[in-house]
Amino acid sequence: MPAMPDDTLLAFDFGLRRIGVAAGQSVTGSASPLGVVYNRGGDIDFAAIDRLVDEWRPDRLVVGMPLNPDGSPGDLDGPVRAFIEALARYDLPVATTDERYSSIEAERVLKEARADGRRGRIDKASIDAAAAVFIAERYLAGAP
Repeated sequence: MPAMPDDTLLAFDFGLRRIGVAAGQSVTGSASPLGVVYNRGGDIDFAAIDRLVDEWRPDRLVVGMPLNPDGSPGDLDGPVRAFIEALARYDLPVATTDERYSSIEAERVLKEARADGRRGRIDKASIDAAAAVFIAERYLAGAP
């Protein structure tokens, strides 16, 4: 289901150690990084997601789907699908979008910002959160 004109969404870039999170607004078509939620050994910090859902009151959740370059399911397909099932606890629509290259794109943009003096040190959590921004913006732009 596409975003409505005034929807707020939370987007997730799932990883086995960290899950990048971003908030997006359909009215602007843009998103902002919120940070990461830790996923240690399959023990996702749902208390942190609870706080984000309470704070942002999203209309929907968006999860990046890991796909191979040929469009086939990626290695994390099973864990991502389990995460999507677990998000049902929020009783919100959950949409998915292609997350191919979002982390590479995020790292490139962050490195450019650092080279230009617009940001300091880049860590993996920053990359994960920035990747969630790309996922949110792809969804808001209508990408599958």
